Amino acid sequence: MTFRLSSDAMRLAIPALSLTLLLAAVFWLQPRAMSYVGLNLLFNLAVPIALATVAQMLVMAVNDLDLSMGTFVSFVACVSATFLRDDPVIGVLILAGAIAAYAGLGVIIYLRDLPSIVVTLGMSFVWGGLAVLLLPAPGGQAPDWVRSLMTVKPPLAPMAIVASIVIAAVAHLLVMRSSLGVLIRGIGGNQRSVERAGWSIVAARAAAYGLAGLFAVLAGIALVGLTTSADANIALRYTLLSIAGVILGGGEFIGGRVSPVGAVIGALTLTLAGSFLSFLRISPDWQIGAQGAILIIVLALRLMLNRLEKREKRRR
Repeated sequence: MTFRLSSDAMRLAIPALSLTLLLAAVFWLQPRAMSYVGLNLLFNLAVPIALATVAQMLVMAVNDLDLSMGTFVSFVACVSATFLRDDPVIGVLILAGAIAAYAGLGVIIYLRDLPSIVVTLGMSFVWGGLAVLLLPAPGGQAPDWVRSLMTVKPPLAPMAIVASIVIAAVAHLLVMRSSLGVLIRGIGGNQRSVERAGWSIVAARAAAYGLAGLFAVLAGIALVGLTTSADANIALRYTLLSIAGVILGGGEFIGGRVSPVGAVIGALTLTLAGSFLSFLRISPDWQIGAQGAILIIVLALRLMLNRLEKREKRRR
């Protein structure tokens, strides 16, 4: 048990160390970033990415993968910039229906034994089409209360950092401490054992996907609060960013092994990586490849950690 705890701590230490080193490099390249305003600019878009990453993590916790995350967040952003501002009641109903659709998606995938990658890829076209119908061209406007919330200035740290800490804490309590979170991770680890214990797999998967939809809705609303308007393609990159954030944070594709705190740290790391590469004057065309290189380095460290863990178990 002692080694297990230390192994989990080391798994979380890798993304934390990556973020620390990257932040130190940014401060070295641009000392003026070491301030309240500088940190606010560096992590300005971290909140919606962190929320989308937590949403992806919930899906990955049941051994599935959501390839519609980016288009869904874009759809939510379009709803937020139109109906949620002009007719809040209809906007809330649309977003509630979207969350219910997400929960239903998890049920359909399980009952029909469909590959989540294929189903969510198909749904990405549905969400993308609905987003285009709402906003054929960039436009709309963020609700005033959303804009005020995302631009508030806490006294000690920028809003992005404070919100990220709150997101990590809530996700940790939900996934790691609550009975529902244990059930969701249990499905990813050993679904048959959970079923033999008398729990409903259908209800648990619906809850996992429903919570993922809720966090994704919050991501879309937060994004509109930062950008003040919306676009049907505003969050397309969030699909890959959310997957990368979960993996950077210590999560795995199978086995229900996820880390909510690590996922948020991974999202912050990916957000900071863009600024770091810009300070290095790397062309935007090469930045995606450079971010992929950072991901590969972290995964290599994770692989070394797993091998050390296996060796230690063999010795015992």
